[in-house]
Amino acid sequence: MFQIDVMSRKPVYEQLVDQVERFILRGVLKSDEQLQSVRSLSADLAVNPNTIQRAYSELDRRGVVYSVPGRGCFVSEEAVQRIGDRKRSHLDAFTEEVHELALAGVEKEVVIHCVEEAYEEGEIS
Repeated sequence: MFQIDVMSRKPVYEQLVDQVERFILRGVLKSDEQLQSVRSLSADLAVNPNTIQRAYSELDRRGVVYSVPGRGCFVSEEAVQRIGDRKRSHLDAFTEEVHELALAGVEKEVVIHCVEEAYEEGEIS
């Protein structure tokens, strides 16, 4: 389920955080569903357990998962909303990037086409 890109400049724990959030948004992981244990995922991915724990702690800090002592981590009921709120906070940077594209002479239709393509790829069947 999880895939780590060892050649990526992005830290492994951030790759895991991104993938868990993506799985939640796509409905692969649902509310109150248990995440794989730290030890199990560590063994599957051949990654240090501390790295997995760091990813899970970051997800907990964001309110995307919650931890039950002795039982593990579970997807929170408001995970989709929390992820959406966090993503919406990136709109200012997106707007600035679109402004830079306009200044660089990239046509509006090209940008709109890219946005439409991204939405089509993100549609859940």
